[in-house]
Amino acid sequence: MFEILKDKQILLGVCGGIAIYKVCEVVRLLTKAGACVKVIMTNSAQKFISPMVFSTLSGQRTYTEEDFFKVEEGKIFHIELAKSGEVVLILPATASFISKLASGQASELLLATLLATKAPVYLFPSMNVSMWENPLVQENLKKLKSFGYLIYEPSEGDLACGEVGKGRLPEPSEIVEVVKAHFKEKSLKGKKVLITGGPTKEPLDEVRFITNASSGKMAYFLSKEGYYRGAEVHLIWSISETLENFPKLNYFSEIPFPKIYKVSTTKEMLEVCLKIFPECDIAIFSAAPCDFRPKIPYPGKLKKTEKLIVEFEVTEDISKTLSQIKKPHQITVGFALDEPSKLENYALSKKEEKKFDFIVANPLSTPGKDFSDFIIYKPTKEREEFKNFSKEFLASHLLDLITLEIFRRGASC
Repeated sequence: MFEILKDKQILLGVCGGIAIYKVCEVVRLLTKAGACVKVIMTNSAQKFISPMVFSTLSGQRTYTEEDFFKVEEGKIFHIELAKSGEVVLILPATASFISKLASGQASELLLATLLATKAPVYLFPSMNVSMWENPLVQENLKKLKSFGYLIYEPSEGDLACGEVGKGRLPEPSEIVEVVKAHFKEKSLKGKKVLITGGPTKEPLDEVRFITNASSGKMAYFLSKEGYYRGAEVHLIWSISETLENFPKLNYFSEIPFPKIYKVSTTKEMLEVCLKIFPECDIAIFSAAPCDFRPKIPYPGKLKKTEKLIVEFEVTEDISKTLSQIKKPHQITVGFALDEPSKLENYALSKKEEKKFDFIVANPLSTPGKDFSDFIIYKPTKEREEFKNFSKEFLASHLLDLITLEIFRRGASC
């Protein structure tokens, strides 16, 4: 996702709805990510907020109805704006605006611009739940979908009117993720990807467990990156909470929403892997499974007054077990964690033992961190080294390398 929005030209149409306050943050986040955002406001939008706010946040001129009948240097604004955007966002898309657009009206600047643009248009509806469920609104949305408009359905929750239900504009960060996904090449479409993530937990008694400092962030970024590239993602996840929700690209595309399998122990993780791995094209083992577990967990809860002697046993080796059934077309990626002085030898021996095509070596300080040092060892025995790089960047780069490897294997056949 690294700088994916840099210099992207985004046209953002703002309608009059209470959710307009979220649009300010969307503009700020897109601009911060390097995008050039041009805002067009309807008359009703200006009753909620001043155009100056969007101009300040975007650093660009904000266009209003006053510009509809203006011509500057021979340029007609709705035509020039229609040509300027690589993608168009409409938010909050009100019931009234949806109705006008569905009937092909061009009575205002934003509507005329949409009729003239050839760029993809994303609509983010926001309204009262009863309005959202109204057959007329749904019929208009169905009609717009048939014309190729991309409809991102509203979220459920508390509404400004005091009711609870579907109608909320998604959070700004979610909207920005939809835009990021739009600009990602769908290089893994049709590929099935297995990703393991997080630390496993091995019970000591019925309330305590042994685990490690892994945050699961690497697996999350890998899953998001694979998903945005069009892959069918299967995330085997040993963390109770989700870092962030994935945007619902399945609202308007054939990309399946990631399937998340919640597990706790190393044995549970292996059992799920064994079901999914045989049908996968790519498997990335970024989890941090516990290598040991108490041989016999204590029944109940251990007390401080009780004598504690724990006998450990070795847990299942997930990637080694699966390496025994690996098929020639499958690409596997492992991770190696060790002291810097031992890291290279450990990573290369692990790569060979477990038949990994790629292995990522990182120092003991990596777990839980957003940035770290990484060395990637490739199938060609080449290596790439990165210093203080983000896990989000690593996920993007790693999937670039996997995509190139898929292409290389296809070209050599």
